[in-house]
Amino acid sequence: MPGHRTKGFCASAAALALCAVLAGCGGPGESAGGGKVVLRYTWWGNPDRAERTEQAVALFEKQHPDIDVTTSFSGYDAYKQKLATQAAGGDAPDVMQLDYRQIDQYASGGVLLDLGKQKSVLRTSEIDQGLLATGRVDDVQYAIPQGRGTETVAYDVQTWKKSGVPLPGDSWTWSEWADTMRALAEKTGKPGATDPGQSEDAFEVWLRGQGKALYTKDGGLGFTADDLTRWWTFTDGLRREGAVSPAEQTTQLDGSVENTPLGRGKSVTDANWDAPASGFLALVPTGVALAPMPTGEDGTPGQYFKPSMFLGVSADTAHPEEAARLVDFLINDRRAAKILGASRGIPVNETIRDEIGPRLKDFDKTIADFQASLEGKLKDPPQAPPSGDNALQSTFQRDYDQVSYARMSPREAAENYVTEAKAELRS
Repeated sequence: MPGHRTKGFCASAAALALCAVLAGCGGPGESAGGGKVVLRYTWWGNPDRAERTEQAVALFEKQHPDIDVTTSFSGYDAYKQKLATQAAGGDAPDVMQLDYRQIDQYASGGVLLDLGKQKSVLRTSEIDQGLLATGRVDDVQYAIPQGRGTETVAYDVQTWKKSGVPLPGDSWTWSEWADTMRALAEKTGKPGATDPGQSEDAFEVWLRGQGKALYTKDGGLGFTADDLTRWWTFTDGLRREGAVSPAEQTTQLDGSVENTPLGRGKSVTDANWDAPASGFLALVPTGVALAPMPTGEDGTPGQYFKPSMFLGVSADTAHPEEAARLVDFLINDRRAAKILGASRGIPVNETIRDEIGPRLKDFDKTIADFQASLEGKLKDPPQAPPSGDNALQSTFQRDYDQVSYARMSPREAAENYVTEAKAELRS
């Protein structure tokens, strides 16, 4: 039940971060000299997001001179491990950025504060109620969505144009995408894309394009070993052809754009979420554009709009009201919204979204225009994944690594994954 840190949560978190070092030596909500409240706020992201976040936090501190906010960020994989360690040790930061896949785990593990009790300082009336509900577990609001995002194929505009391969249109099937990646590889001499076989997110898009899902409504596995075998056979074949990145590049992925093949100049495209794709600009200065994810062969879309990330507050914070004020500021303050732009996705506060939308510039406008091009075309998002999915993301990558290095066949790896996934979801 939410409110009790479960043995299973602590064990899995400790295993996740066996070699990690606990960050910080004090608990959440310390007090600084002079009576100031100190809040720890952590997130994952790229340097662009970090710079904007620091500016927004400085504005918050100016508005609230009695509060100091200490910040830290890292790439997604490192962040996920570090937060798991902190949560297992009762040292979760006061305010933390959360992924859709972490909500159930941390809420059920007793890590998150019931934000419904902070209504006096945390306003949610201008957030779409369906979007807001994605942060609830057992009807308790444990997290607030901070942005709306969707998956995309980010690509190096100049390299693609020089290749002579036709640019992507409003839609393409997975078969058409594969043919395009083959053509790009032939014309440019480097893989057309990051190998999507390692990505549970890409697999979910592929599944949804066939009318299937990662999970059933009751939290069971929504696909079979046959489904995963077909996916990994498809991506393994593309890797062997050189149409997507080789194993030695794919295994360097750590959740940051800097270590993707596209970010390192080793491929033409990368499937990613739209907000983090802003980080490619510093790495591909000649220009980056966004294309939709491939659809099923009959045109059924697999991608969807989802909360790009959430904000949660530690159940153990000594300063729940001040932490809730920071969450409210990051979501509802107009000046903060102008600073943050679309670095975490399009704002969820509908008034702010309508207000700043026409003023967005550069890549923020690219993201807004991309999302606008998909309005009315996508299916409803799935419910938040069960808590076991957080660990299964790593299992998914690990098993595909075995395929990439020809240590296991797609069938063997798929059967291994499905067996482990069913056990994880039962635990």
